[in-house]
Amino acid sequence: MMVRIFVTLKPSVLDPQGMTLQKALSTMGYKQAQEVRQGKYFEIRWEGGLRSPDERAEVETIAARVLSNPVIESYRIEWPAEG
Repeated sequence: MMVRIFVTLKPSVLDPQGMTLQKALSTMGYKQAQEVRQGKYFEIRWEGGLRSPDERAEVETIAARVLSNPVIESYRIEWPAEG
């Protein structure tokens, strides 16, 4: 199963890369792009069905402890559709 994890800076954290991109877009004529925030995207192919709470907790731990910095970043996990 494929688990997708999105890591983004918390809203209160300054995002210089995003600000630079927003300025570049504005310079290029894309005035509608008012704010850009950068982030990271991960895909993890997980062996098994992610049906047990323990397996889901393991993925949560990976996202919280390895893939993100909890001081400045938040994460969101996109679980595979069951079926």
